[in-house]
Amino acid sequence: MALPQDISPVNSELMDTLIRSAEMNWIPMEADPQRAFMKILWTGSESGRWAVLFRWLKGYVAPPHKHLTASHTFILSGKLQVRDGVLKTGDYVYEPNGMLHGATTAVEDTDHLFICDGPVLFFDENGFTSYLGWEELRRLQAGQATAKKAAA
Repeated sequence: MALPQDISPVNSELMDTLIRSAEMNWIPMEADPQRAFMKILWTGSESGRWAVLFRWLKGYVAPPHKHLTASHTFILSGKLQVRDGVLKTGDYVYEPNGMLHGATTAVEDTDHLFICDGPVLFFDENGFTSYLGWEELRRLQAGQATAKKAAA
């Protein structure tokens, strides 16, 4: 049966993105390279969105931060202390643009999927400490690739 209109892609370069995260190495996070790791699944320069798989070992504390855009978190395993509650395996959290909260602590070894529509701003009692967005993630990927080549 013919469709009532042409729905073929205008952009012939349009493709799905498949990431085999099981084949990726964990990237140590600068804040605590012994207890915090990530796998960068996707960064979208056209939208600023990004998706990361985090592994935070028990005791890791992510610093206070503000979401400059909305984000989605899904706990794959473990527990995180966030604000005045605990996120457990299977929990999903949507955080709207402008969400501000204190430190997040890994109560136990925790893997979680984090999808963010843009940057996150980190701070402490003295002010701004760091910023994480798609550009920083691409720089981390490039550094990881360079280190891998140098080790080979």
